[in-house]
Amino acid sequence: MTDARYIIGIDLGTTNTVTAYTRADAGDAAISAYNVPQLVSPGSVTARDILPSFVFLAETHDVDKGSLSLPWDSKNHLAVGEFGRNRGEEIPMRLISSAKSWLCHTLVDRNKAILPWKGDDSLSKMSPVEASAALLSHIRDAWNHEMAADDALNAMEFQDIHITVPASFDAVARELTVKAAHMAGFENITLLEEPQAAFYAWIDSRKKEFRKEVKKGELILVCDVGGGTTDFSLIRISENNGELDLQRLSVGRHLLVGGDNMDLALAYTLAAKFQQRGTKLDDWQMRGLAHTCRRAKEKILSDTFVSEVPVTVLGRGSSLIGGTLKENLLKSDTDTVILNGFFPVCGPMDRPREPRRAGLRELGLAYEADPAITRHLAAFLAANTNSDGSFDIPDAVLFNGGVMKSAALRRRITDLLSEWSSALAQPKTVREIEAVDFDMSVAKGAAYYGLARQGRGIRIRAGLERSYYVAIESSMPAVPGMTAPLKALCVAPRGMEEGTDARIDSEEFVLITGEPVVFDILGSTSRKDDQPGTVVDGWREGEIEDVAAIETTLSGEPGRMIPVTFEINVTETGTLEFHCVSRENGDKWKLEFNVREHEG
Repeated sequence: MTDARYIIGIDLGTTNTVTAYTRADAGDAAISAYNVPQLVSPGSVTARDILPSFVFLAETHDVDKGSLSLPWDSKNHLAVGEFGRNRGEEIPMRLISSAKSWLCHTLVDRNKAILPWKGDDSLSKMSPVEASAALLSHIRDAWNHEMAADDALNAMEFQDIHITVPASFDAVARELTVKAAHMAGFENITLLEEPQAAFYAWIDSRKKEFRKEVKKGELILVCDVGGGTTDFSLIRISENNGELDLQRLSVGRHLLVGGDNMDLALAYTLAAKFQQRGTKLDDWQMRGLAHTCRRAKEKILSDTFVSEVPVTVLGRGSSLIGGTLKENLLKSDTDTVILNGFFPVCGPMDRPREPRRAGLRELGLAYEADPAITRHLAAFLAANTNSDGSFDIPDAVLFNGGVMKSAALRRRITDLLSEWSSALAQPKTVREIEAVDFDMSVAKGAAYYGLARQGRGIRIRAGLERSYYVAIESSMPAVPGMTAPLKALCVAPRGMEEGTDARIDSEEFVLITGEPVVFDILGSTSRKDDQPGTVVDGWREGEIEDVAAIETTLSGEPGRMIPVTFEINVTETGTLEFHCVSRENGDKWKLEFNVREHEG
């Protein structure tokens, strides 16, 4: 947005949501955290640099009348953020958490009001999309109350907004994130992968000095273990015109394992202690215990001097008649459960285990069957093979995510990678790249990326490994016994960078609306000179190959033929989008597919 006054980065996290911003019209403006005003206790609003990603759906007797009032909304009925999280620990059946994880759950209707999961259907509920929109709306309203009170053009909806998502989010989860942003009033947004954002934050923190900390040819692993997901990305340090260049080589598959899993594991550890004392916790008590274990875990992992943290869970029933149950979460518990359970020692050839599963299971979040993040890491590295079938161990690791605040966990990863390098006859000491801030880096990196898009920063390159085409049916007259020959229209040439776009209007093509049609997507690794709009009429066997087929029915009058041009965009999250634009009235039909599923 060329007229935006601010560039804003939003890390819409599973556990916490963080916002950073910088001036769009200042040459050397610093990137700052935005402290979000939020309820921290009944009737008390305080600005915090972190907005916990929790929505408490208060019923009549859950809070005092007027205690949820906000400076910009006296009739507010939701507790978003710190107080919502804290009150929800006491009444977990009213609390929506991990909405981001539900956005990528393919077995549920993510537009349906299903949260809190297993909550009373007679009480208020939200869809995962609505819950995500509630978090974004709170940030927007807070920002507008403070930053746009005297000038409407400072309103957040008019700014250049970048929202981060896991690198492994599929196309549907990304689209639902965009939908949530639209519900919050943001029409023009850019999605950016979280590991890339973390790396951008590191570049910004080092300025030009970052070139002294990495060398040409080095391979950098970004290891991002957040509240809901684990993301791996590989970045190669190369050289371009004598300057260091950054190229994103690979991203891992979607791994639903992270802080949430660790909280549940710790909750079951404490639940076993309660049961030894004769108290068996019910399902809702377990949920409340998991929430309180989260905060205790964070305190232990971030403070080496803490040996134990008290944890409480309310007794059975709606009142405190059942008594409050108390136990201590020990540092030794976290070492045993988290370090050895989620980051076990393993070899470079070990792979995630697939335990035997029951034929039926409860519907819930589709967590990974094997929680061992180190085995998933080994599988990720092995999937990125060289021409001789070998794979490289990274030279350095940039960590991100609240879980990785623990020095012991970071050391486990770097030590393992160093051991793997020796086992694979490429011995090296894998070093850690010092992270900027495990909480703020993704949001700040997203804001930095906004500057980089303006040419005011360094961009990580991620060009297409092949050229992509759409099959075009020839307009030749019908001939008995023959099908019309196909031509190939180049829509994205090899090397086209993510985050760039193109337009094809040199020729006129026709699409058909209102009836089932197929768009055949083709690819070529050998044709390097084709440009968007190049039409290939006939090709050698193997020169252009089938990649995917998009079957759809485009909206409109059945059988109508409309002359169109094309607008092409390769997004920062690896999606190839092409819009068919009507020459008659500018109407658009959007088609897309994930190029990363077909690369490598």
